[in-house]
Amino acid sequence: MSFIKLIGQLALIYLLYKIIFDFVIPAYRGIKEVKTKMNDMTARMHEQQRNQQAKPTPEPTQKKTKPASDDYIDYEEVK
Repeated sequence: MSFIKLIGQLALIYLLYKIIFDFVIPAYRGIKEVKTKMNDMTARMHEQQRNQQAKPTPEPTQKKTKPASDDYIDYEEVK
């Protein structure tokens, strides 16, 4: 009877080992990597916003003029 109990305990230990090393640890590493990348991306986004606020945008120097009426062709609807 104790031999069957020993086999069951070894099987349980093996299953726990497989779950921890095949699922838990890789998931933890993946979550940590994604979190690091998100923090880096957020920092870059904030840096770009600071750079845009620091540099004033120049106003456009060219004024848009209305095109001459010669540039347009009138079309009539054909039924």
